[in-house]
Amino acid sequence: MKVRTDIVRMYKDIHGWVGIISGLALFVAFYAGAITMFEEPLQRWASPPSRLAAPVPLERTPELIRAVLAEHPEAGRGYQVNLQTGRENPARVSWQMADRGADEHGARRTFYAALDTDGRLQVEERGPSPVAQFVDVLHQQVGLMLDHEIAMPIMGAIALLYAIALVSGVIVLLPSLVKDLFALRSGKNVKRMWLDVHNLLGVFSLPFHIVMALTAVVFAFHDQFYDAQEASFAYTEERPAVAAAGRMIPAEPASPAAVVASLSREVPGFVPVALAYGKGRDSAPSLRAMGRDARYGLRGPTYTVAALDPASGTVKDTDYLGGRQDGWGSTVTSFFALHFGSFGGVGVRWAYFLLGLGGAFLFYTGNLLWVESRRRRERKVGTVKQTRSTRVLGALTVGVPLGCMAGISVTVAAAKPLGAGATEGMHSLIYHAVFAGFVFWGLLRGSARGALELLPAAALAMACIPLATMLFISAHPAEVILVDLVAGASAMGLMAAWTGTRRRVCAGPRDSVWSDRKAAARKGLS
Repeated sequence: MKVRTDIVRMYKDIHGWVGIISGLALFVAFYAGAITMFEEPLQRWASPPSRLAAPVPLERTPELIRAVLAEHPEAGRGYQVNLQTGRENPARVSWQMADRGADEHGARRTFYAALDTDGRLQVEERGPSPVAQFVDVLHQQVGLMLDHEIAMPIMGAIALLYAIALVSGVIVLLPSLVKDLFALRSGKNVKRMWLDVHNLLGVFSLPFHIVMALTAVVFAFHDQFYDAQEASFAYTEERPAVAAAGRMIPAEPASPAAVVASLSREVPGFVPVALAYGKGRDSAPSLRAMGRDARYGLRGPTYTVAALDPASGTVKDTDYLGGRQDGWGSTVTSFFALHFGSFGGVGVRWAYFLLGLGGAFLFYTGNLLWVESRRRRERKVGTVKQTRSTRVLGALTVGVPLGCMAGISVTVAAAKPLGAGATEGMHSLIYHAVFAGFVFWGLLRGSARGALELLPAAALAMACIPLATMLFISAHPAEVILVDLVAGASAMGLMAAWTGTRRRVCAGPRDSVWSDRKAAARKGLS
């Protein structure tokens, strides 16, 4: 396809600048997002065994609930019955309380309850590890250590830049799309090889990236969209709610066993994993079932929701249930499912995991190409020494991706020794300390020497995950070996990348930001 040269040049500049501004943040989002594809197995791997008694059978759950409400009446405001239990859900019944002085968005404490062999109530605050939730927040906030309400609009702006980068990148590639699409030219021109890899990744994962960009914007400005919707329809929605409140007659909620039986009759194929009993905005009893249906996409990352009648357990709202939604509901759910990869089972999750890693690599190669091209332009105009901006961008292109990978690895590995005492704040502190250290070292040592020294450090951080499993196996028996296998393979991959980096530092073009022959000679690498 023919496109005027001046237009291609303009969009190439747009693509480069937009990419360099948003690329490092997007690397964090995509790398952490890839890990969240297996949030539940990671949580199971990281969570220590519970000290509570084994969960009571579902038929005895009303007995447990009565014991909880007798000793902890505050749980009556809302409690959850976990139908599927394990390390990630260590008790049959759980509930949350806001910390004293916290608002509705503040920190909340989760309590878990069981009955011992004598029927006595056991309650403890020891629950599943928060590390998987921390990685998810890191993904949502593109690595920004800010309040959620502040970070999300910034993430939305980055997602908009991301969309601009996608469009401009396609326009730049159009003139040579057919000729260069399957070209992967390896040889002395390393920059050309990286460009081919970048283009190949970008084109073949373009539908995935379009979905990610559009849905990320919606998630970022979710509250603003819904505030506007509520303002527009407040009058029409308010009157029926008040009328309904006047007709309410309190009733004993349906037992969990009765609810499960009702769901199996009404919604065959829907597998409930938890039931949330509580009170709605008008203090009326409410009941929601969280679950999955393998035939349809899910509204959330791991489950969808059905609103039930608290007294009978029958379904009263099918807005989020696959196969029972109207056209608009199905469309909205499709966007959620496409972003979360919550459809098609394990195969789709693995595909999204690889696409997420590929996306992170796409942004890394984009930054690498931008920095290398800038350095070559400087050489052409007679600038022998690298400018400060080129050095800083090159160092950040090394420090930020490797710092993100190492920080996540170390904080995940720390879940084992921290045990049940871990908090999301602890994991955030560990991650950001490692991340900041890698970024600082990259800026201090430069892109070439920094990459040579930080790659083995990142590989060691990856290796800490299987090492933690081996060191703490007596107190924390291994349950999800796949986490250790993936981490070990990633560590070996980073060491392979270090071998290639060492060759580039020693024998790469002298005018490259990745070349440092003097340092290599001093270390005996040349």
